[in-house]
This record gives sequence, structure tokens and C-alpha cells, in this order.
Amino acid sequence: MNPTQFAAELEKKGILLTDRQLEQFSIYFETLVEWNEKINLTALTAEEDVYLKHFYDSISAALYHDFTKKQHICDVGAGAGFPSLPLKICFPHLKVTIVDSLQKRIGFLNHLATELELTDVAFYHDRAETFGKNSKFRESFDTVMARAVARMSVLSELCLPLAKKNGVFIAMKGAQAKDELQTGKTAVQVLGGEIDSTHTFTLPEENSERSIVVITKKRQTPKKYPRKPGTPNKEPIE
Repeated sequence: MNPTQFAAELEKKGILLTDRQLEQFSIYFETLVEWNEKINLTALTAEEDVYLKHFYDSISAALYHDFTKKQHICDVGAGAGFPSLPLKICFPHLKVTIVDSLQKRIGFLNHLATELELTDVAFYHDRAETFGKNSKFRESFDTVMARAVARMSVLSELCLPLAKKNGVFIAMKGAQAKDELQTGKTAVQVLGGEIDSTHTFTLPEENSERSIVVITKKRQTPKKYPRKPGTPNKEPIE
């Protein structure tokens, strides 16, 4: 998918990009490739792959959740900024907080935000388990997102404590989402969430399957969660 096809595909979905937004995506791509030579940010560096499998894939969340309203998003384990920064470019009014456990990636994100002239973005070097215990951030976000970070039972423990009551947690997954939801539904419930909807679609051009799971935060998360770093992965709530 080249930049022209990218813009055309989004336009079909009702997302119109200005010349400035297309320029920001171009800068994003160039910066990503340049920094990827120094630190491992992505295995995909060809323009058509980045535009399809990173940019378009990230923005696909907007086909199932309304990002046109003002909201504060927390992106857990965003790596090179996916999905929240492509969404931020498309919907500049969004307030974005990214938490990632690798300092080098935070360095990249800070540099990228300057290059893209983004405002209302904040990057934190922390483990999601510690971040979710911090009273400044716990249950304070309208929307919490994660893309391909961990399986659903683990991801729920990292993300749901950060969502405010009546907020949402959006998990962006591949073809395995249905199975993960089966084993993860106990965790969702224990952590105060309810599965709202699951949307399955294929990426244009290559037709690989993607799923977007939307979970509504109905109740406060019990104080004991998230447990200490590493525990959710070793002993998932299942």
C-alpha cells in the first residue's frame, strides 16, 4: 500500500487526510526507518508494509470506535507508537499517553513527536503493572489500547486498571482473538470489564485477518490488580 492508496482507502472509510497529515505520515515513515537502524523498532521497513501493516492497521480501530470525540487515550506497550500515534495524526484533538518498558523506544517517541509537531502527547518509561498501580494514572483514561502485546487474559490485567469507569479497553488482535477471549473472559470480569463487541475484518490487499475487541469498564478494578511485574504473564487469571 503506497501513500496514495493509503489515503484513498481511508477516504472510503470516511477518514479524509489533509496534505499536512499525509506529510506527517511520510515523516513518521522516514523517522521510523532511520531509527530502526539504531534500535529494533519494527521488522517491517518497506514503505508498502509500514503504510498497510502499521499505519492503516492502527487506524482501523477508528472504524469500530468513535475517535472524533475528545478523549484521553493510554496506549500500553506501544513500541514505535502503534496504534495511538497514527490515530493522533488522523484525530489531532486526541490526548495520548504511551507507556513502554524500553527507554530507547521512549527516546524514539519523544524525537518523533517533535518531528511531527504533536501536542498533548506524553511518554512514560515504565512497566504496565507499575503504571497501573500509580494513583495518578489508575482509572483515569477514557480509552485504553494495546496492539498485539500479550494474550487477552494477560492484557486485561495490564490495561483494565487504567480505564476509568464507563471507559473502554480496545484490544487489537490477529486471527486468534476468539480463542483468546474464551480463556480471557474470566480476567475481563474479575478486572471490572464486560466484553462489548468483537469485530473481525481483513486488511486490504493482503487479506490477513484482524480482530478488534471492545471491552467496557463497568466496575472498579480490585486494588490488588495489576499484580507485580511479570506475575500476570506467569500466572494469568484464567
